[in-house]
Amino acid sequence: MQTTQSNYPVGSSFNPGNQAGYERWRAEKLNSYPNNNTDVMVSIKDPGNLTQNELEKLQAVCARFNFAIYTTTNKTPVSKDSIRRLCDALGLNRLDRHLYAGEDGISAIQATGNRRQGEYIPYTKHRIRWHTDGYYNQSAQQIKGMVLHCVAPAARGGENMLLDHEIAYIMLRDENPAFIDALMQSDALTIPANIVDGKIIREAVTGPVFSVDPQTGTLHMRYSARQRNIEWKNDATTLAAAEFLQHLWDNPPEYVFHHRLEAGQGLVSNNILHGREAFEDDRGSTTRLLYRARSYDRITGTDTRTEAIANSKIRL
Repeated sequence: MQTTQSNYPVGSSFNPGNQAGYERWRAEKLNSYPNNNTDVMVSIKDPGNLTQNELEKLQAVCARFNFAIYTTTNKTPVSKDSIRRLCDALGLNRLDRHLYAGEDGISAIQATGNRRQGEYIPYTKHRIRWHTDGYYNQSAQQIKGMVLHCVAPAARGGENMLLDHEIAYIMLRDENPAFIDALMQSDALTIPANIVDGKIIREAVTGPVFSVDPQTGTLHMRYSARQRNIEWKNDATTLAAAEFLQHLWDNPPEYVFHHRLEAGQGLVSNNILHGREAFEDDRGSTTRLLYRARSYDRITGTDTRTEAIANSKIRL
C-alpha cells in the first residue's frame, strides 16, 4: 500500500496555523468569485491553435477560479490531435495514460457496450457523483490539470456540476478548522486496490484529501463522494469532515456551477470538484462523446491567483 505524505509551507494561507493569512486569502477569493457562467466563459477560434490572447484569457480565468469553459467559434470538428495541442499550450504536458486512455493519453468518454469498460462509471449513462479526477492515483501521478471537450452532447441530460476545490476548503475550514487538519493527514483517505479476476490492476493508495505543493504553494484535493470502495480514516474528526462534504452535495452551495457542454465547448481546469448528471441518447442519433485529457501538471500561469492577471494585458 502506498502512503502519500501531507505537508504545507509554514507561511501558506492553507496552513491551519496561519489564520491571518487565510483570512486575507479567503476575502480575496470570495470577493472575486464569478457571479454566473458568463464570468468563466472564454471564446476561442480553434483549441488546437490558440492565439496568445486566447491563451492568456484562459490562464487568467483559471488563475482566479481554477477552471474556465471555452466555446469554439470555428465549427470544424475538433480532433484528438487538437486537444493534445491545447494541452501543450496550457502546459499540461504529462498526460495520464490510464486504463482505457489511448496511446496519446486522451480518452473517448461515451457509453460503451464493453462489459469490462462499462464497470467504470464515466463510460456509462449513469450519474457521476462529486469527485476530483485521479483520486485513486499514486502520489507521483496525482491529476493536477485536465481538459474535457464535447464532440457531441447527449440528447437529454449530461449536465456537469462544477465547484472550485478551494471553495470546498473554505467551507470546511469555516465550519471547523480541525476538519482541515484531519483531511491533510497522510492516512485520511484510502482507495482499496482494484483487483480484476485475481489480478491487481492498481494497488491500494492511502493519502491526504488536501495537500499543498511546497514548490508552488497551490492547493490540491483528492476526493470522491462514492460510498463504495472508499475507506476514511476511522477517527471522529475525519468522519465528521467526510459527512460535512456529503451534506454539501445534498444541499449544493451557491458557489456550484451547472453547465451542459454543447458541441465545440470544453472545460479546462486545475482538477476542480465536478460531477455529471445521468443522460440519454436517442436510438439512431449521434451518441454523447467527449474527449478527456488528464495531466500531472497544473495549467501554466495559475500557480498564484494573480500571476496570469498581472502578466496579461486583458481585462476580465
